[in-house]
Amino acid sequence: MTTLLALSIAMIAGLMMTRVVKPLKLPAVTAYLVAGVLIGPYCLGNLQIEGLGFISHTNVEHFSLISDVALGFIAFAIGNEFRLSQLKETGRQATVVGVVQALIAALAVDIALIGLHFALGDVLPISSAITLGAIATATAPAATLMVVRQYKAKGNLTNILLPVVALDDAVGLVVFAVSFGIAGALINGAVDMVSILLEPLLEISLSLLLGAIMGWVLTQMEKMFNSNGNRLTITIAFVFLTVALSMAEFEVSGIHVGFSSLLVCMMLGTVFCNLCPVSFDLMERADKWTAPLNCLFFVISGAELELGVFTKGSVVLIGIVYILTRSLGKYFGAYISCAATKCEDTVKKYLGITLLPQAGVALGMCVTVSAKMGEDGALIRNIVLFAVLIYEIFGPMMTKCALIKAGDITPKSEEVLGRRNARLEEAKLKKPMKK
Repeated sequence: MTTLLALSIAMIAGLMMTRVVKPLKLPAVTAYLVAGVLIGPYCLGNLQIEGLGFISHTNVEHFSLISDVALGFIAFAIGNEFRLSQLKETGRQATVVGVVQALIAALAVDIALIGLHFALGDVLPISSAITLGAIATATAPAATLMVVRQYKAKGNLTNILLPVVALDDAVGLVVFAVSFGIAGALINGAVDMVSILLEPLLEISLSLLLGAIMGWVLTQMEKMFNSNGNRLTITIAFVFLTVALSMAEFEVSGIHVGFSSLLVCMMLGTVFCNLCPVSFDLMERADKWTAPLNCLFFVISGAELELGVFTKGSVVLIGIVYILTRSLGKYFGAYISCAATKCEDTVKKYLGITLLPQAGVALGMCVTVSAKMGEDGALIRNIVLFAVLIYEIFGPMMTKCALIKAGDITPKSEEVLGRRNARLEEAKLKKPMKK
């Protein structure tokens, strides 16, 4: 009972918060995250009443399956942006921008934090600085996609944004593996080329292969059904199945083999949208079905944010440097690469701002760091948590502003607003009068 109560309160709190922030014109993502904080362990959950909010971070972790599934659907939707007809126009630009902006962000954070190491000493080891630089590459596709959907953004910036966000995570996995391997060598005095190069390349290759196979199988199974309802059911079932398979981990001859759930589900969506002739309609139907799931995902993400990191001065200082240098690296990395690939001026000016949100992938990297770096891992995790807290609350707002400035989000015309008000007035007049 308490589980269902907590989930229902989470959804209601998220939706009600969108009404509260509506006068401020904030994105729904920000409202969901704030709602999560309010019903999380630091606010309502602090009352320790089972089911009435999330009483602890351990309690929040019980709902991690919902987050995994929601991310799977988000990645599946992003895969829909890799239609061959669109990639012919933006594929080369998205590839160059996706790689360059990630590498420049990592380099900027590395330089700034290594410089900070010489000022703070052992508080921030060089190995931790290098690892944080790698984590800086990751961008949160979920928040970006939700803002695009909410405001029905369309235009040159949106066309290149979603492919860049998708590529960003693949680049991030490689950069993280290499940097983490170098950090390990600095700590242990030994270089492990298997973990630096082989394992991340295997993870990316196998993830793309698994996603492609699942996309092909899904397309074949769709041919067995004529009903839109049945086709939607099999599509949703396959996303669930793909998320489950991507959680598999095993070792072969001492080499760790795993999958990236984001990459697998993105590839599933990419192959499906290019092979299945009715994919566009099914994708739209799946998006509507997953709206409550996405609401829950962001409310739970808000509840996961640890406000306790504000109590540690060193974490705040390093976190501020990390946030500033990562933001500058993302912005100028996107600007330089857009200029080099001759993107539109609006894309050059505003793409970097839309790449600031950071959450799931970065936190996933922190799990690996925490398990293998002891106290240094705990420091890195707290710094990233601090950054995620700032980025997740303010990132969606900045993404919305950038899309408006670029002209991809257009305000409703007076004509549209007039028709809406006319319908409301007509509905009021049709209400039966009380005797």
